[in-house]
Amino acid sequence: MVRRATGAPRAGAGVKAARRPEVRLPALEPFGAGTLEPDGDYDGLEFCRADLTGQNGAGARFLDCALTGCTVDQASLHHARLLDSVVTGLRGVGTDLAEATLRDVELVDVRLGGVRLHGAVLERVWIRGGKIDWLNLRTARLKDVVFEGCVLVEPDFGGARLERVEFVDCAVRSADLTAAVLRDTDLRGAAPLEVARGLDRLAGAVISTPQLLDLAPLLAAELGIAVRD
Repeated sequence: MVRRATGAPRAGAGVKAARRPEVRLPALEPFGAGTLEPDGDYDGLEFCRADLTGQNGAGARFLDCALTGCTVDQASLHHARLLDSVVTGLRGVGTDLAEATLRDVELVDVRLGGVRLHGAVLERVWIRGGKIDWLNLRTARLKDVVFEGCVLVEPDFGGARLERVEFVDCAVRSADLTAAVLRDTDLRGAAPLEVARGLDRLAGAVISTPQLLDLAPLLAAELGIAVRD
């Protein structure tokens, strides 16, 4: 059974707060020692320290599942659906989640590198703690997503659509916002907030005064403004 937040309180400064998932898992059965299958159906299972390295779960559906301490190096989860689930301590490099759907999902203390989520749909997703390097979210759709207490290194939001997305007490380093569309996106909790490309796409986002001062030289360069003392 899953409880979802029923309201979206105002976050202040005219930006709507994201709705966080509230996942309540049923009694789970252990996954066992099997391997993932393409288009597999996994319902009410607990994956505990499973080594899913290189496995093919493309198109699979995970409903009411818990994945704890699993390894997903080079795993193929293209077009997979992860619904009403909790993922804790996930580790992986080069994981393929392109065009996947994550809905009502909590990700806690994950450490991922080069994860491919381009074209994915994330709705009511709460990412807490951990570190994600080279996160590819190009052309993805994010709605009611919270990044909290985590480190994002060179995240690529190129062409993505962000609506009611919050960054809370997290670091965003060298983000690419090229052609992204932001709506009710709250970046005030990002420290540092580094935008490598796509500064012009910050329209629709809210940043703090200190962040504006940090970004001022880049904004001036973007607008062709010469600053002289």
